[in-house]
Amino acid sequence: MAEKTNATQEFVPIKEVKDGIIVLKDDSMRALLLCSSLNFSLKSEDEKNAILLQFQDFLNSLDFSIEIVIQSRKLDIRPYIALLEGQEKAQTNNLMKIQVREYIEFVRSFTESTNIMTKNFFIVVPYTPAVLGSTGGESGLKGLAAQFGLGKKTETSAGVSSSGFDENRTQLEERMSVVEQGLVRSGIRVARLGTEEVIELFYKAFNPGETEKPIKIA
Repeated sequence: MAEKTNATQEFVPIKEVKDGIIVLKDDSMRALLLCSSLNFSLKSEDEKNAILLQFQDFLNSLDFSIEIVIQSRKLDIRPYIALLEGQEKAQTNNLMKIQVREYIEFVRSFTESTNIMTKNFFIVVPYTPAVLGSTGGESGLKGLAAQFGLGKKTETSAGVSSSGFDENRTQLEERMSVVEQGLVRSGIRVARLGTEEVIELFYKAFNPGETEKPIKIA
């Protein structure tokens, strides 16, 4: 008898992504904020102290948990190379065509010999409808999903009907606003991820090999 195999989706705790909000299988919610970085080393001592104090005040002001995620990925230079190759073909001046070609070879050889990484910074903001008898506490899921706090919950889920989604989203958005304001005061730019951006983020996270496939050039 053939062994029963489970679909990959069964191991992913995401039920749906709606209005940029991740709804988990236990009906708890997560929102993702993309954050900018600060070149802290170039700041003066007074600026450094001010940033640290402001960030400390921000963390101390929170009455709910958040998760800070740093995602490192090898830089995919292929779209840039494809763009340069298109510019090379469009050149009518032979000298410019040669210079563009030499620049392409320089960029390609440099990136191949140097491990260039890109870093993205995210804040995961959770919300779980509380019920009586909630035990609280958090425990992480193993695997990639736990990186974004998808396996963590601060309260016991009561189950969320479609009619209660808007109410729970309002609660989550209030938390997001608190986080945004605190980060902006610390000098950090913040952007909320929409539905398509969240789906793309998790698709690339769960399919890292896609960056190794050839790209299509229009």
